[in-house]
Amino acid sequence: MLEKFEAGIELTGTEVKSIREGKVALKDGYALVRGDEIWLVDCHVSGYSAGSYLNPDPLRDRRLLLRREQINKLKGRTQEKGLTLIPTRLYLKKNLIKCEIALAKGKNVFDKRETERRRTIDRETEIEMREHRNRF
Repeated sequence: MLEKFEAGIELTGTEVKSIREGKVALKDGYALVRGDEIWLVDCHVSGYSAGSYLNPDPLRDRRLLLRREQINKLKGRTQEKGLTLIPTRLYLKKNLIKCEIALAKGKNVFDKRETERRRTIDRETEIEMREHRNRF
């Protein structure tokens, strides 16, 4: 992660209640710059349990609220090769729901393979050590 930003998020009433219940998944989410606005995409907010037919679509795009200078900065930085905006967490701050987004650089295919190889080696080493301890 290169930088972190705190952003407000535009939500409906039932989405706020659902987020307070902890029914949100940021796993596949990311942020995009569209025009002069930043949007949170593919962030799953489940429907509110006591809500009615008015519950919005769980995967709808939600606008992030940032200052103009921050938007312009992020717009310039995301146009660079390999940089993207990732939501890291949603939290409550003085009764407002905030979204922390991070400017991050993606991995190359080689880096992903290297990481997977290291995980495999660490896993095999752990298994061998466990088996060695169980022998004695």
